[in-house]
Amino acid sequence: MRPVFEWKLASRSVELGKRTLIMGVVNVTPDSFSDGGLHFDREQAVEYALQLLRDGADIIDVGGESTRPGTKLAAVAGGDSKEPAAKVTTSAKTAVTEKEELERVIPVITSLKKKRPDALISVDTYKASVARAAVKAGAEIVNDVSGFRWDPLMRKALAELKCGAVLVHMRGRPEEWRTQAPAPGIVTLVKRELRESADAVQMAGVKRQRIVLDPGFGLGKNFEENYPLLKHFEEFLQLRYPLLAGVSRKSFIGRALARDGKDAAVTDRLYGTLGAETAAILKGAQIIRTHDVRACADVARIADIVG
Repeated sequence: MRPVFEWKLASRSVELGKRTLIMGVVNVTPDSFSDGGLHFDREQAVEYALQLLRDGADIIDVGGESTRPGTKLAAVAGGDSKEPAAKVTTSAKTAVTEKEELERVIPVITSLKKKRPDALISVDTYKASVARAAVKAGAEIVNDVSGFRWDPLMRKALAELKCGAVLVHMRGRPEEWRTQAPAPGIVTLVKRELRESADAVQMAGVKRQRIVLDPGFGLGKNFEENYPLLKHFEEFLQLRYPLLAGVSRKSFIGRALARDGKDAAVTDRLYGTLGAETAAILKGAQIIRTHDVRACADVARIADIVG
């Protein structure tokens, strides 16, 4: 049986563990790997978020910058010694500036809160300025794929905002992934680095009760490295934090479903995604981040009964 936690957020607490919470993804980007910019328009994004809530989402995760493989990130000054801040890029077409990200996500969060004041919103960002603006607009969770390492101001911001924090494990940066060397002992590596990152965040003033850990499926892991993370997902319970799993439509699922030597397209990964999400729930995940909310919510109800 998975442990139960009380997750402290900006204005409330949420119980994790008695049932699986579903985090629905709303990408306000023109280049998301999962939907190809389908919800880039603000009104469409808000209506989509409302539909996800009706479909069973407990949390809406709003993101304004893609981290698909090969993406070049906007510049953020500073960073810690182990993981430098996001690099300056000369490609204006691929980098998303702070201003652009704010213009994408803040109107969506503001409008969604007006329509559904009770909605629990997460912002998917590695920029402290965006996190601050999002929480001011009504978000209660910051979901940072960099593990709060790329922006040196993020940890201080989280401590001051007193919001929920999803600490995601990532190896390298998206523009490096295609040439990145494989990591031996990936489960042990991710466990150790998640523990180190969580300790560092707490040293900066973020309370333990606000932190959820995500091993970062697909984020700097090659195809083969993701399967051990899922197979041994229960080992992350040893870290004694709530766990989030985001396997939805990831490339390693497409590889597992390959036919005639060709990986399954993103649009053909639903059943594989549901299988992986079921496995993650049965192995201890308290939150599932997904693009297919209604199907995942149904899967979670059954998995919660038998888990």
